[in-house]
Amino acid sequence: MSSSATPDPSAGAQAVTTEQWPLRFQRHRFGGFCFDTWGCSIVYDGFPHGQDDRERLSASAASFGAAYPKRMKAAHLDIANFPAPAEVSWRAKDKSEHHARIDIGAIFADGLIRHEAAREDVAAGVSLNDPEIILEVNDRTINVYMRCMIPLKAPLDPANPNSDFRADLVRVYSQTY
Repeated sequence: MSSSATPDPSAGAQAVTTEQWPLRFQRHRFGGFCFDTWGCSIVYDGFPHGQDDRERLSASAASFGAAYPKRMKAAHLDIANFPAPAEVSWRAKDKSEHHARIDIGAIFADGLIRHEAAREDVAAGVSLNDPEIILEVNDRTINVYMRCMIPLKAPLDPANPNSDFRADLVRVYSQTY
């Protein structure tokens, strides 16, 4: 009998904690958003996102003001890393047709969680939720972002005890067509 243990693949993903540095992820959430487009379709992991109405121009990102980045949330949960690339079809504001395959697995091939928290500020031993991956189509540009709630040792705002985390939207990919 061998003394080396073989991992049980049926055991599922291991919890990711802040003790493991750099921070990595095994599962993620996904959200797709369209701004200044006509008939924008994003399909990822078999689920549609976006706005398919080819005769309606989607709202501009600017129309949401400073709240625009906070509006983009990942509602498609519990995706194992990584399904097939996202299939994106849309018409830009000028109604020119565009198609793209965005390989989320290639963008995040290193499995690292993108964040803006310094290691010395991160609370020790806390489990992390799956990060959000957001794909945004904005007129002729596709951006891919990551957001993950990173627990901190101390609140960002001393007057607000509930500000003891960072959840920055970090752009990791951009392509203009």
